[in-house]
Amino acid sequence: MAKNTAEPQIDCELQPQSDALPEPHLLPKPQPQFKNLFLPKAQPQLQSDLLSETHPQPHPNPFPEPQHQAEEEQHQAEEWKPQIWKRHHILLLLLGSSFCLSILGLIYFFHQHPPVEKPPASTPCTSPACQRVATRLAVTVDPFANPCDYFLDTCGYKDGGSLYFRGRQRGKNVPLHLQGLKSRVTGLEKELGRQTDRRDGAPVNRMSARVDALLLALRDVLESEDCSSPGDSAKQKACRFYRSCMDIGPTENAGPEPFLWLVHQLGGWAVSGPWNQTDFNSTLHLLMRDYATFPFFNVYVGKDPNDTQGDKMYIQIDQPDFQIPIEWSNKTLKSKANTQILRPFLASCQKLLDLLGFPFSSTSIHVGLFISLSSELAVEASPLAHRLERGLLYQRLTIKELQTLAPAIDWLGCLRATFHPHPVSQSDHVLLHNLPYIIHMSRVISKWLDKHELSNSGPLHTFMVFSLLHTVIPALDSRFAQTEKKFSSALGTEEEDVPRWKQCVLQTEKGFDMILTHLLRETIGPIEAEEMVQNIFSSIKSKLPDVIWTDEDSRISVLNEIWSLTPRLENNTFSVAELNQLYSKVTIHEHNFFSNYIQTLSLQQKRRNKLFSQSERADILSITPFLSRNELIFPIGMFVQPLFHPTYPRAVNFGVLGTLMAKDILQLLLPNKGRGRVGALTPRQHQEMWMQYSALQVALQAYKESLKKYPWDFTLSGLSHIHLFLTSFIRINCDTDLYNEFMPFEHSFLVTVICGKSDLCPTTFTCQGKPQRHFLQMC
Repeated sequence: MAKNTAEPQIDCELQPQSDALPEPHLLPKPQPQFKNLFLPKAQPQLQSDLLSETHPQPHPNPFPEPQHQAEEEQHQAEEWKPQIWKRHHILLLLLGSSFCLSILGLIYFFHQHPPVEKPPASTPCTSPACQRVATRLAVTVDPFANPCDYFLDTCGYKDGGSLYFRGRQRGKNVPLHLQGLKSRVTGLEKELGRQTDRRDGAPVNRMSARVDALLLALRDVLESEDCSSPGDSAKQKACRFYRSCMDIGPTENAGPEPFLWLVHQLGGWAVSGPWNQTDFNSTLHLLMRDYATFPFFNVYVGKDPNDTQGDKMYIQIDQPDFQIPIEWSNKTLKSKANTQILRPFLASCQKLLDLLGFPFSSTSIHVGLFISLSSELAVEASPLAHRLERGLLYQRLTIKELQTLAPAIDWLGCLRATFHPHPVSQSDHVLLHNLPYIIHMSRVISKWLDKHELSNSGPLHTFMVFSLLHTVIPALDSRFAQTEKKFSSALGTEEEDVPRWKQCVLQTEKGFDMILTHLLRETIGPIEAEEMVQNIFSSIKSKLPDVIWTDEDSRISVLNEIWSLTPRLENNTFSVAELNQLYSKVTIHEHNFFSNYIQTLSLQQKRRNKLFSQSERADILSITPFLSRNELIFPIGMFVQPLFHPTYPRAVNFGVLGTLMAKDILQLLLPNKGRGRVGALTPRQHQEMWMQYSALQVALQAYKESLKKYPWDFTLSGLSHIHLFLTSFIRINCDTDLYNEFMPFEHSFLVTVICGKSDLCPTTFTCQGKPQRHFLQMC
């Protein structure tokens, strides 16, 4: 039996059924129905009642009349209309609330998760500075190439297109385990025991590579086209002084005549002829005031580290730099002339007098008296270590008290002449760094002044003239400098030849330091430099709290000091108008270097006076940060090529100077970090490893934060940002690392550690050899 497959029909209007349906032609024409999705259907009972009231017949017609049907529909619509609109309002309210909540949700989401803009494509740096640094980086071994070769030298150089290395391999012929490093410790520990060289009580800076970079930057300033333009501004005077120094022709042709003229201004000299026997103290005043020459004692300005009142500057007096070679005896605690060197010294003195035009026959007695007086004065001179041990440094006396202890010197007159127009009185305190020598020196001078049989030869005057000659030798013809070099060779202290340009930059700095500071600041990019200072210091502040400390008091002290410091770039430069006024009375001649040089000696006296009236400032040749009250000052001399340039990619600036700055700060604020022994590493090796690794971490973190603020950065040599940063770090440690010999591994080892503990590097660094893995795990 076939099933009925017709779909059931669903009627939207509920109607009663009839037994008999009318014929189709009798059906009324359908009326349009009001269709509303929100209108509820009529209940069957209600609809039946309505029909029964309208048509009471026993058999109601299921199809009402059109008029009655319209009335019924209208009545239903009127009855349900309030309910419909009420539900409309509720639905609209719900929809509006949902829309508002959605908008608020989107605002909160984008506030908490701002869209990360895709950084623009990196642009290669093509500036001249970038081209130069790219050449340097090209000869640096890729730090990603051999991540496990910790003992291989990564510093190379090119010659004829081939890549060579410095001929040094760390740990060569040493087993790759820590015990094999013990044989290298002895020489390092001996190096640590050497006495630090000092000049005027301060350590001599031996960071030669960084100093050379600064001197090259100053040379570029002095040799720029702008410096060659005519004019009489302070800048033009500094440039003209440099050019007169570089022009050696007139200096060579002048011979000894400039110095002989200078001696004549002092009243003559018994060696050269007539001498008017000028007063001893009057001549000493003149030498100290106009020629920056201090024959019997040194004078300079500085702070007293024992002074708790603040930053007051004091006149400080020290033993002189003797020309005669002396040696210290630990048995007698006295100094004496080195007899083995006296003969070369005698020959050197006679040669200098010969160059001045005085034959040996007429000078031998004067040279003999000069050596005798020098030997007697040097008896009480003592090395720094002895004076530190005996507490002879920073002894405070008034000038009046000093005059009583050492009466041969007119102390008030000498100091007033040296520091004019700064006021100096007898009640002022001065700091002595070797009072026993000062007292002994006064006695020796008094004795020689009383030797009437020597009154015509003037040995004290000869001693002062020899000191002046030593001061002005840089401005005389090259024969005088060669004589001094030959004597240095006899002493075994011969140094490398200093290029003429470097000598001239240093001489220009002595008299025109403020001008050079101003000119250098214009070239370094102060905005970029200041930003780097803030980034590096901020990174250090975030790192140090995570350092493991063995002493809680030290941790609190160091952290408090760091949080109290304000880092800044050195900014105490003068305006152009102020510089022009300061140098308005200076006259520089294009072809008379000796005359120009004498003027710079007078300028040095004014330079000393400024130390009394201004807060501590960096010397232009300073290349490391220093503390001044609650400020951490960064000298502008740090920000020079190839260490830094405003057009470099920031990856290079942070990888090179950033790591050096971070290490400088750590060494300044944490001098004793890492003193404990770790395995076979000496305390010095351990400290150097910690300093280098921490500095690398600090600089890298600072660079990453910089990229968050400024996502774009230039590229160089096709390297990625991090790759370029790490390559720059390797290069700068090849060039300027002062403590390179204390590193038991190459600096590539630190790169391997960084990559092994992060996802910054392109590939995972894994070492196949067990010893290498052991090193990495220990770090």
